[in-house]
Amino acid sequence: MELRKLPHDLTVCKVRDTSGLDLGKDFYFLGKTDEEISLVCKTEDTPLDTIEREDGWKGFRIQGILDFSLIGVLAKLSGILAENNIGIFAVSTYNTDYILVKAGDYDQALEVLEEAGYQVI
Repeated sequence: MELRKLPHDLTVCKVRDTSGLDLGKDFYFLGKTDEEISLVCKTEDTPLDTIEREDGWKGFRIQGILDFSLIGVLAKLSGILAENNIGIFAVSTYNTDYILVKAGDYDQALEVLEEAGYQVI
């Protein structure tokens, strides 16, 4: 399985509402529940009016379109990283999964995943 490195620095934040968000940006993950509105975006695109924010994330995506019948893909990746004391923040789209790790753990994360047989591009 191939993992593609994302070239940008990422921020995870909470926002009050979506009215000030520029959904034309090329990299936004927006999650809204009855308790919060969360946003993952390029650090340079982080809205000024955030409730909370955490900078310093890097990420990679599972290459290709994942069929919904595939089971355990994210669990296997997160398990390998957990065994190496690397925490994650995972987000999913209709097509695939994205895994974010703190920037200080990024190189080690890619290294242990390559050792586990994943191809990192």
